Amino acid sequence: MRGDFETAQSVLPSVPWEQRTRVAHFLEKQGFKSQALAVSTDPDHKFELALQLGDLKVAYKLAKEAVSEQKWKRLSELALSKCEFQLAEECLHHAKDYGGLLLLATSSGNASMVEKLAQSSEAEGINNKEKALNMLVQSKRLPEAAFFARTYLPSQVSRIVKLWKENLKKTNEKASYALADPEEYENLFPNFNNVVKAEQYLKQNQIRQPASSFKVLSSAENNPVESMLEAEASGNFVYIPDDDATGSQHSLSEV
Repeated sequence: MRGDFETAQSVLPSVPWEQRTRVAHFLEKQGFKSQALAVSTDPDHKFELALQLGDLKVAYKLAKEAVSEQKWKRLSELALSKCEFQLAEECLHHAKDYGGLLLLATSSGNASMVEKLAQSSEAEGINNKEKALNMLVQSKRLPEAAFFARTYLPSQVSRIVKLWKENLKKTNEKASYALADPEEYENLFPNFNNVVKAEQYLKQNQIRQPASSFKVLSSAENNPVESMLEAEASGNFVYIPDDDATGSQHSLSEV
């Protein structure tokens, strides 16, 4: 390869369209990536070349045409490396990379971005614990679903454990008997009923407010169970058992 691109340019029109990407790959291997980008007819190949060349404009155009979350994600990384934060934000939104958006928003102190992120995640159901739990169940990630429920939705633990046991029996029946259901083994879950009540209490008393309005509490001060018990004793909270949440035994195929 002599690098005679003027001659190559004059010959290019005679190269069949379907063969041009092969020519582009050859040019790329020779180190002529800019020329390869101009010759290639494969959008994926062109996108890869644009990223390697750091050509944000071309990569953005190709990502927009492809409507690919993966391409938007990769373009966001390139934009961040070039300190193009506005473009990075747009790419992360297209990629639905809420973790990346949160990191970008908080590290840059961008309050409007945080607000937009909250709206987007709410629309997608990302900040909805029930939807998150159901997503884990539907993808059959039942062990994770059980731990998620134990942490955030204790009223759902029994239901998830039943599904987990049912699914585990198919491969290891003996192991399934080792999973303890709070409904059957209350002694293994001390204070669990109060934890379930506290979940309902917190849901009823949830107030949206900016983070700046929260005061820092010690673990002793921030005790939902104690707050629930105080409210219950004063008559400000009455627990209403949710039989469907705690006692239903939906099969895995129904969830």
